[in-house]
Amino acid sequence: MRSVFPVQVKSMQHTTIAGPAPFQAEQPIPERVILGQSPAMSGIRARLAKVASADVPVLIRGESGTGKELLGKLIHAWSPRRDRPFVKIACPSLAPNLLESELFGYERGAFTGAYSAKAGLVETAHQGTLFLDEVAELDVSLQAKLLQLLQDGRYCRIGGNEERHIETRVLCSTNHSIERDLQLGYFRPDLYYRINVLGIEMPPLRDRRSDIPELVQYFLARHNRLHGSHTPPPSTRLLEVFLQYDWPGNIRELDNLMKRYVILDSEESVIREVLGSEGGDSQEITPGDNPRSLKELTRAAVRELERRIILQALRANNWNRKETARSLDISYRGLFYKIKQVGVPPKKAVTWSLMARTTDQPRAAQERLKQDPRLEDGDGRRDR
Repeated sequence: MRSVFPVQVKSMQHTTIAGPAPFQAEQPIPERVILGQSPAMSGIRARLAKVASADVPVLIRGESGTGKELLGKLIHAWSPRRDRPFVKIACPSLAPNLLESELFGYERGAFTGAYSAKAGLVETAHQGTLFLDEVAELDVSLQAKLLQLLQDGRYCRIGGNEERHIETRVLCSTNHSIERDLQLGYFRPDLYYRINVLGIEMPPLRDRRSDIPELVQYFLARHNRLHGSHTPPPSTRLLEVFLQYDWPGNIRELDNLMKRYVILDSEESVIREVLGSEGGDSQEITPGDNPRSLKELTRAAVRELERRIILQALRANNWNRKETARSLDISYRGLFYKIKQVGVPPKKAVTWSLMARTTDQPRAAQERLKQDPRLEDGDGRRDR
């Protein structure tokens, strides 16, 4: 798509805290890749110029991995604040007390270890844009302070009495229903109305399938560049598989699969991953020679269905258990219990058994997997 806007993403200044973006590139991501050409994105393309120029809060909704942060960066790039900092903070990644100190800063002696004063991210974002990723995860006590900041731009550092004033635009994102959190008392109604002046819904990748070929081309070029590879474009067969897939992990899942395709240079490994046909992923629930009661069969079928859903969600989120728990709308502890209860295999067992069947040189491929730090577990730790 040819942009009618003079400002490019590369003109932005960025400050990022607490975790990587859904996908990052050394070079600016083209607008045509972010916005696509699909009908599902047409409404966003039509409105984005007005949204960017209106200096008011924006709430970006969408499933995990749909590119909400990239859209936030694009709004900043097309806004009058384009030459000022774009500051992101991932709300779920820090405990409430740590998140408060990151947001608002602290004075010397405010707590043990505070040997000097530190400015918060809201100060860094002065006259720029503050992007709150997964704002629904904010603790209720922090919601009150954020509300005051949005109302009059005033706040205090932790341990300080001096009231400070900043001027910044706030963009927020969320991957689940804040309306339900309002009913349960987890989110303040007054804050919700403050951050939802303008709203944008990012469609899931399954609703913008016509954008998949462009995304595949972009990720192929990107990972070839990052890994120093020359992997050829995928075949028509693989593209057809992609076009038929439902993409529970959205663009992030496609990014991960293209990374695997480039590193292993094996279409079969990607196709097996998408179709979920590797050994041990499915178990047929039938009475067999030893009939069981309907209750027992139903319980076994439900357990097997839960196992498949959890395994698919883990793959879609690159085996990041925190992201998986959020996408399934359960607690981290609940997900951990379910993983043990239904017998989901560990990442290493799935990956290595897959490679042993789908590559002509399994040992060489395994060595490449071991040596590549980008194939670590989603939370930054290798499986143990």
